[in-house]
Amino acid sequence: MIPIKTWGRSLPAGTREQLETLAAQPWVVEHVAAMPDLHVANGVAVGSVFATERTIVPAALGGDLGCGMQAIRFDFRAASLSRRELERLLSGLGAAIPVGDEVHRKKAAAPLPHAFATNALQHACERLAPRHLGTLGGGNHFVELDRDGGGDLWLLIHSGSRGVGAAIAAHHVRVGAALNVETPEGAACLADLAWAITFARANRDAIREAAVRVLGLEPMETIDVHHNFVQREVHFGRPLWIHRKGAIAAPAGSRALIPGSMGTASYVVEGLGEPTSFTSASHGAGRVMTRSQAHHAITPDKLRHSLRRVVFDQTRLHALVEEAPAAYRDLGEVLEDEKDLVVPRIRLEPIASLKG
Repeated sequence: MIPIKTWGRSLPAGTREQLETLAAQPWVVEHVAAMPDLHVANGVAVGSVFATERTIVPAALGGDLGCGMQAIRFDFRAASLSRRELERLLSGLGAAIPVGDEVHRKKAAAPLPHAFATNALQHACERLAPRHLGTLGGGNHFVELDRDGGGDLWLLIHSGSRGVGAAIAAHHVRVGAALNVETPEGAACLADLAWAITFARANRDAIREAAVRVLGLEPMETIDVHHNFVQREVHFGRPLWIHRKGAIAAPAGSRALIPGSMGTASYVVEGLGEPTSFTSASHGAGRVMTRSQAHHAITPDKLRHSLRRVVFDQTRLHALVEEAPAAYRDLGEVLEDEKDLVVPRIRLEPIASLKG
């Protein structure tokens, strides 16, 4: 078994076993890196980073391929928005962006043409892509309005490849747990994964365009990073396939995003390019409660109190308790644990949040 390097101050229950299982696989090289927002997930823990030489491991990336964050800054004073105006904007965002299980109903040409691995996958993606492009999804996906320390307004978007990514992931997991990239199956997997990452970015772009129309503002700058992906990179003097599940790339000098939980601050960070992390960092705060645990431990009243400074849809209090701040780690502790991976540069405080 190869070494395991961890950045969290402790390992959550069940993650040690998942890390050891990963480290024991014959195709994993160098070491396994565990980010400080590590938590148990299906197969491979969220927050795991590892390298292979000639192997792609579709089961190690999750179903939401290319999922990531986008942040957009506006030259507009956030403090000029009253609570009533924020409520109006949030309602407009909810009307313009399908959330949860909602999709676009109008038929349109399939975006981003691509030849998929099989005809069945081709037909599935061509059917799903037009309906899912520009949709938020559910769970911890969100569209959020924030303000920075200088008072500027920001738009944050967290979403991914939606149903098409799930279909692609499911197909290639059925093909094999680990695929040699030099085989037709491995090459097809890499091509489909690359398309899913491109689609996920296009999805966030489409959400941004819809949100910008609602806000009526001109974007000044955009940052976009993804956290469920595989990429060819040079580490320790050789090219490797770096798999990141719930982790971002943080090369030296790069800008990235690490979001907090619903109602807590997020950060624009600068990567430090730490070699032992495969130049990676956390993708967020990381869950400390499962969704079912959160429903048992957090009452709607507690959630309302914790979000008293944030405008959100209060008719969904019961559903949103699973995304309460208490269900996640303190992002300040996560950033402290990875101070050799990233440096926080801009703190973003939420003022309105639309959850999937």
